[in-house]
Amino acid sequence: MKILFIGDIVGSPGREAVKRLLPELKKELGIDFVIANAENIAGGSGITAQTAGELLGASVDVITAGDHIWKKKDIFELIQSERRIVRPLNFPAGAPGYGFGVFTLPSGLKIGIANVLGRVFIDALVECPFKTTMSAVDEMRREAKAIIVDMHAEATSEKVALGWFLDGKVSAVVGTHTHIQTADERILPAGTAYITDVGMTGPYDSVIGRRIEDVLERFITGIPTRFEVAQDNIQLHAVAIQINDATGKAESITRVQRKL
Repeated sequence: MKILFIGDIVGSPGREAVKRLLPELKKELGIDFVIANAENIAGGSGITAQTAGELLGASVDVITAGDHIWKKKDIFELIQSERRIVRPLNFPAGAPGYGFGVFTLPSGLKIGIANVLGRVFIDALVECPFKTTMSAVDEMRREAKAIIVDMHAEATSEKVALGWFLDGKVSAVVGTHTHIQTADERILPAGTAYITDVGMTGPYDSVIGRRIEDVLERFITGIPTRFEVAQDNIQLHAVAIQINDATGKAESITRVQRKL
């Protein structure tokens, strides 16, 4: 199977990039299943029923999230009914929604998808990402050989460490959150595809998706400033991962960049 994982989608420009670029991209690359990190699709921070519906109606099969998952009120009801939205699995017990799931491709093959939040430099009360992810992987492996883990984290060291921790146990560990695509994609020794950050889908003439002037004002003056979503030079960044159906091991990982 061939999986496309789309990096952090930011606001309406990012959603538009997915809607317009994804259909042709799937044909070009022979994609069987699409996963997208979408915790910033609603106004640049959070997920709503409307914005999630736009993506799920545009050939995105599963949405993963991150530290901004609870920013919009209607997510609390939506995430209980929509299993295709996977929030970080290491929130404390009692958090609504699901942190991982097993999904069936049109071919009948199954794939496990997990989302986990890092702890280094992120202001979130979450449990150990290593132990909780391993527990989820053990459960998913009862049904699926192919497993993708979205590690939503700030520190590159934490992402790299999780990649090595899960090498040979999952098909891929892909990093999200920092919005800058890294050039370290590789297949680890035991067969797990890895990249530190998939990148961003949205306006690249920006500071990680926000208007340059807003962010500069905050850095220069230190005064809290509203960060509006930028609009120019819209791109889709992703990785395409080829997975062996019989073993669940990754055979290749390729960075993808497309301009709208």
